[in-house]
Amino acid sequence: MPIVAHNSLPAFEKLRQDGQTVLTLDRANHQDIRELHIGLLNLMPDSALNVTEQQFIRLVGSCNQIAQLFVHPFSVRGLPRSKDTQEYIDKYYMDFEQIRRFGLDALIITGANVQSPVLDEQIFWEPLNAVFNWALENVTSVLCSCLATHALVKQLYDINRKPLQRKRWGVYNHYVVEKKHPMLRDINTRFDVPHSRNNNVTREQLEKVGVDVLVETSDGDVHMAVSPDQFRVVYLQGHPEYYTVSLLKEYKREIKRFYSDEIMDYPSCPDHYFGVEAMAIADNYQEQVRIAKKQGAILSPFPEEQIQMYLHNTWRDTGKALFNNWLGLVYQLTNVDRKLPFTSGINPEDPLGIL
Repeated sequence: MPIVAHNSLPAFEKLRQDGQTVLTLDRANHQDIRELHIGLLNLMPDSALNVTEQQFIRLVGSCNQIAQLFVHPFSVRGLPRSKDTQEYIDKYYMDFEQIRRFGLDALIITGANVQSPVLDEQIFWEPLNAVFNWALENVTSVLCSCLATHALVKQLYDINRKPLQRKRWGVYNHYVVEKKHPMLRDINTRFDVPHSRNNNVTREQLEKVGVDVLVETSDGDVHMAVSPDQFRVVYLQGHPEYYTVSLLKEYKREIKRFYSDEIMDYPSCPDHYFGVEAMAIADNYQEQVRIAKKQGAILSPFPEEQIQMYLHNTWRDTGKALFNNWLGLVYQLTNVDRKLPFTSGINPEDPLGIL
């Protein structure tokens, strides 16, 4: 069923313009259909705040469960914000106290742009932990993306993420480890997922504390794992929500940082993302950038549209299927009055019946 535009969040109109079905609140109120309320704790920096909203709301809206889907964005204190972005958040986002009073069926927590591997020294650490603590007691399932995964395993298990020698950046092939898990029902056993991160938690770290790995790369890099009860927390290190051009735009930003001396080395191309044609364009532009920087000349525009012509999306369908399965299980496990599901003859240690 479609997303319900329950307020004036611009992401709803953007998704409607992109062809996604979005119901007005008036139309939704005339349908006798079950509601699912999904929180979106958006930790992304200003430059990626809006597009991250759109990416996750789009995936939620791809769900084919018989439910009206309400997405409620909110944020936490301690993240640096510009005046304009803070005004946007104040206008369109709920705050955590409102979320606590309202209640949620499910919660998505995005990644954030934090370079340091040490998370418990970040200024957002305590507010984020408050959300974690509440969600683990009051929300049917929490889906963590990238940094949120690293932060929650740190809080729950004191697992410290490890800096990578080289940034994990590109589109990587993965395979399903636990084929019978209902989160992976009707999903290809091999599929691609984008990654973009400088830090990592490993299979060994997770399995040592009872977290089960469901999907990983051929060289053992974890993408998806679940809490010991198999569903209360879903951990992702990759980014199935990414648009086709998301890595391209990040590459463009890194080139600008190189040109302005924010970073020393010219950024490498994202792994397994550019084909031969796109790589040729990127290499030609790199030469232009180096010459312009050396001569103090004005940087010519990045050939974004030219490269876009040669990009392929090899992860969208799998991302949609994953979110459909996740929300389908939330739908099954959540009572109509949105109380916790583990009260109706369901084993709280094994709510999905697969252990």
